[in-house]
Amino acid sequence: MDYEPLLPTAEDSAGPSWAREDWPLAASDELTLSLDASGIVLPPKSAKAAPATALAAAPDADAVRKAAQDSIAAQLLIRTYRVRGHLAANLDPLGLTKRDLPADLTPEYHGFGPNDLDRPVVIGGALGLDTTTIRELVAILRANYCGNVGLEYMHINDVEERRFLQERIEGRDKEIQFSELGKKAILNKLIEAEQFEKFLGRKYVGTKRFGLDGGEAMIPAMESIIKIGGGTGIREIVFGMPHRGRLNMLGNVMQKPFRVIFHEFSGGSANPDDVGGSGDVKYHLGTSTDREFDGNKVHLSLAPNPSHLEAVDPVVLGKVRAQQTVREDGDRNQVMPVLLHGDAAFAGQGIVAECFGFSGITGYNTGGTIHFVVNNQVGFTTSPQFARSSPYPSDVAKIVQAPIFHVNGDDPEAVTFATKVATEFRQRFKRDVVIDMWCYRRFGHNESDEPSFTQPLMYAAIAKHPPVSEIYAKRLRSEGVIDDSWYQANIDQFVARLEGDFEAAPGYKANKADWFEGRWSGLGKPKEELSGRRAAITGVAAGELRTIGKTLTTVPEGFAVHRTLARILDAKAATLDAGENIDWATAEALAFGTLLTDGYGVRLSGQDSGRGTFSQRHSVWVSQQDGSRYTPLKSVGPGFEVLDSPLSEFGVLGFEYGYALADPKTLVLWEAQFGDFVNGAQTIIDQFIASGEAKWLRANGLVMLLPHGYEGQGPEHSSARLERFLQLCAEDNMQVVNATTPSNYFHVLRRQMLRDFRKPLIMMTPKSLLRHKRAVSTLADMDAGTSFHRCLDDIGGIPDERVRRLVLCSGKVYYDLLEARDKASRDDVYLLRVEQLYPFPADVIADYAKRFTALEEVVWCQEEPRNAGAWHFVARPLEDTLGRRAVYAGRASAAATATGLMKRHNAEQAKLIAEALGAAPSEVRAAIRGGLKSTQNAG
Repeated sequence: MDYEPLLPTAEDSAGPSWAREDWPLAASDELTLSLDASGIVLPPKSAKAAPATALAAAPDADAVRKAAQDSIAAQLLIRTYRVRGHLAANLDPLGLTKRDLPADLTPEYHGFGPNDLDRPVVIGGALGLDTTTIRELVAILRANYCGNVGLEYMHINDVEERRFLQERIEGRDKEIQFSELGKKAILNKLIEAEQFEKFLGRKYVGTKRFGLDGGEAMIPAMESIIKIGGGTGIREIVFGMPHRGRLNMLGNVMQKPFRVIFHEFSGGSANPDDVGGSGDVKYHLGTSTDREFDGNKVHLSLAPNPSHLEAVDPVVLGKVRAQQTVREDGDRNQVMPVLLHGDAAFAGQGIVAECFGFSGITGYNTGGTIHFVVNNQVGFTTSPQFARSSPYPSDVAKIVQAPIFHVNGDDPEAVTFATKVATEFRQRFKRDVVIDMWCYRRFGHNESDEPSFTQPLMYAAIAKHPPVSEIYAKRLRSEGVIDDSWYQANIDQFVARLEGDFEAAPGYKANKADWFEGRWSGLGKPKEELSGRRAAITGVAAGELRTIGKTLTTVPEGFAVHRTLARILDAKAATLDAGENIDWATAEALAFGTLLTDGYGVRLSGQDSGRGTFSQRHSVWVSQQDGSRYTPLKSVGPGFEVLDSPLSEFGVLGFEYGYALADPKTLVLWEAQFGDFVNGAQTIIDQFIASGEAKWLRANGLVMLLPHGYEGQGPEHSSARLERFLQLCAEDNMQVVNATTPSNYFHVLRRQMLRDFRKPLIMMTPKSLLRHKRAVSTLADMDAGTSFHRCLDDIGGIPDERVRRLVLCSGKVYYDLLEARDKASRDDVYLLRVEQLYPFPADVIADYAKRFTALEEVVWCQEEPRNAGAWHFVARPLEDTLGRRAVYAGRASAAATATGLMKRHNAEQAKLIAEALGAAPSEVRAAIRGGLKSTQNAG
């Protein structure tokens, strides 16, 4: 059915009473005086000179002094309410929170006694008044700041932003008012929200649904954001929210058919049988739809997310940023993020602060987020006084000077008004804004939980407290807006609709999956079997590579490049001209450049990614004269950006995952400063990257670059925890690569875009190999017709018939093995590099093994400890593939990933290399002594 517009149109008044229903109305809402952050009085915004009048006599000096004192004291009273009035606002629907009027909000505190309350005082245009009495002034201020909305905004430095908010809340007649149609629309959405929860409770007794009961005003608030946003230019909103209220949001805001939700409650799937995936619980799922208000169509998407609270926040922000880029929405006016939060999570989860930190940073700014906190005043079983140190859960938002609307959830007009002003603020200033809706949770953490174990007083009050729809319906009846029959008729009508969808649910069948539509058109699931090659022709003609290389090494005229970088560029140009000794960074730049010329975008972000942690990349040059910046790859294609990210793993990785989720035509890469630090983002890896496709049917092509390798740099600069990624590999969910040559790195980056499907790519990238004399490639290795190799040959030229020992390895250790074997003149050991660990190239390894007719032993060699690295992942597949068990050669199991002592590192490295090559015990001992000696010599 169609519903009346939720909010008033232009001809309607500004909108509900914050505290009382008997305040008079007025047309004027113009602020004429403000104070800046230092307390200096600003001139009136529109001041008019008073007509001159002749004075009969000179004023009395004492009277002038008293009038000036009164005026100054009145201004201080006004400022005090602006700063602290929210502390006396009527916010708790249950009335359990004691909020006494602070002393400095009383007229007595500012020097006004009982006999001073009715004396005229000049306030010079503040609150739209030139003259008032203290009695009237206090009444206005309490109505503006201490009603059902309490506004925190005086922490904002920007005067214009403060003026904007003051203009909308301050004044004698700033009552919130909605038209009758708007009020009925609000009540109707409350009815839908409440009856939906009750219906689920009746039909699915004891089933978890994490209902919105007690916070139903969230539903008309979300529709308000959509309506006001659409009217101010928004064409797309991306929502992120926790599980509480998600089903209500899906049905009543996102308009996911109720029959589909009921079908899922009965164990059915909303996806066709051939889509696959593990699925997820109902209150984690997302959807997308289009809504239209006042002729403005807005596309809505609700991101799926796990139970890990707030983890979806950076994903939503990244998705929004990508959509803004695709739409060329540089003003951030068309696509907006809206994040819903629980009070305990908003205050407790550090990722919230990380996301606030993105709000003003180039490359991560999304033009402001609307944050809506469903403040249940409890987190699972923990009361606020035990869960946070701040008065409000929203205090974290002050780090970016976001305005904060505290609002009573039992006043749906106040909640809706707050979202209206918040949306207008976001659209005008492109900054974050917070709505903190105080409400309650009618049941426990879930519907089968018993909350009175830990909150007996709260739940005794809740048991007696009427639902918000009843409270609001009573109010509208008293105003003559509705009668009893209207209220009950709308309940009956909506429940009948739910019953109809409930009856239809068993027969529901989805027509198709929607995860390869829009910008994902042309992409799909891999057609090849997991063991297939899935190759793409990723090579590029040498002439094109040289042309791009010329751009990458040419310094613009007049640009003062660093003299060391100038030498690096000259050397790089020479290698490109010769077509030999192409290093890792050059191959990477060529991959980026060729993708740009192919029409793809490239987005690389991470800590210090512009220069590169190891001073290897230099994708951004900084003038040594004026500090200006030049990015050579932007001359190749406009779709390139490299970003030095905030010092964050969790937040930035989630942001980039979200970006790749929205734009499969951009190669999105996140680089860890050292691979070891990636575990700071483990939640994003576990809950999104590894399992998102299986749970939510959402593909993703994000690339993770993780510097990894054992060089004696200690336990925090050696390991990207390869074993953890491999442990997460299953059901063709992602790719794990540990390449050893620049050309193979070049090919795997291009392969990521050129195939007709997307999978996350986990790259173990090198450190010492960045400048290793043997870890180089030729342009011929990247020429047309070449492609990525899942396994790489031994460059030693060992004849197949002489091979008795096959050593399999991955990554940097290959070059150590190669050096040791050559030094020992061993011609019976073949070193096979496993470049791609997952999907595991069993077919390629089997083909190699068949060539070695004299093969006696197979070894897996790794630098990592036995309980880490790839050993436990590859052991069984190797045995199944080769029909024999591989021998382990590597470090012993260890609690820390690596030693911090160079002497010990060298001894361990020498031992594992000797054992891998099949050295006799005496030779192993000699190798260990040699490793120790090399450390002493180096010292």
